[in-house]
Amino acid sequence: MLKPAFWVCAAALASGCASSWPEPKQPLAEAEAAARSAREVGADSQPAAKLQVTLADEQIAAAKLRIAKGDNQRATYLLVRARADAELALALAHEQTALNDKQKAVEHSSITLDANKPRATP
Repeated sequence: MLKPAFWVCAAALASGCASSWPEPKQPLAEAEAAARSAREVGADSQPAAKLQVTLADEQIAAAKLRIAKGDNQRATYLLVRARADAELALALAHEQTALNDKQKAVEHSSITLDANKPRATP
């Protein structure tokens, strides 16, 4: 007799816990901040970084729709992915900036070396 009552209580508790997933306000803010940071560093001007930041934007938009529908658990997972994609875009943008700076330094160095070479006198 106790077994059916136990399962009814367990089912009620399980369904109550499923709908109590908190709204992912912090993950949303973190994902949006990461995407904004990537753009500020220049992710939109670099193809690989632009792809990642675009994916992050799409996932943020999808998460907002899930939040509006009350599916906070799925929204949280989307926001975690969005933040990871935005952080990858940020890293790719930093990498490209560093490579560009390196190239400029190499060019400047070779110009300086050429200018400082002793000239052979005829």
